[in-house]
Amino acid sequence: MRRLISSIVALGFAGLVAATPDLTTVGEGSYRYLFWQLYDARLASADGTFSDYQQSRPLLLELTYKREISKQEFIDATVEQWQKLDNSTAQQQQQWAERLRELWRDVEEGDQLAALLTKQGQVQFFFNGTDIGTVQDKAFAPAFFDIWLHPDTMAPDLRRKLIAAE
Repeated sequence: MRRLISSIVALGFAGLVAATPDLTTVGEGSYRYLFWQLYDARLASADGTFSDYQQSRPLLLELTYKREISKQEFIDATVEQWQKLDNSTAQQQQQWAERLRELWRDVEEGDQLAALLTKQGQVQFFFNGTDIGTVQDKAFAPAFFDIWLHPDTMAPDLRRKLIAAE
């Protein structure tokens, strides 16, 4: 009886932890800055292709870190990329950065941060496979994913690998 109750409780808690969905890889690559490899990236969709943010939902971007990076460093770099791409307002960037401060963690080598663009247009974040929260603002998704997927990204080689471009 005790074993049955333990199994039921364990199954109940397992339902509370949402793992990243099993999607087909579109492409993958590594991002380096100067001498350091910062992370490996993988883009995945339901059918293993990427056309745009509307047709490729759900869309998953996984970043597996190769070194320690503080939450604040990651947020600062994200805002810097939004400013360079100029596809969102300063007010949006500030609101989104505040939400990311609530969700994101410092990362260590081997940690994985994943962003899932849902069919509803929201972005759900996972840290090492555990759901850590969602950004509801539908304008956030293209601004966030554009950091890696926009033609003017600061990492064009990584973009080509992620979207499996020729």
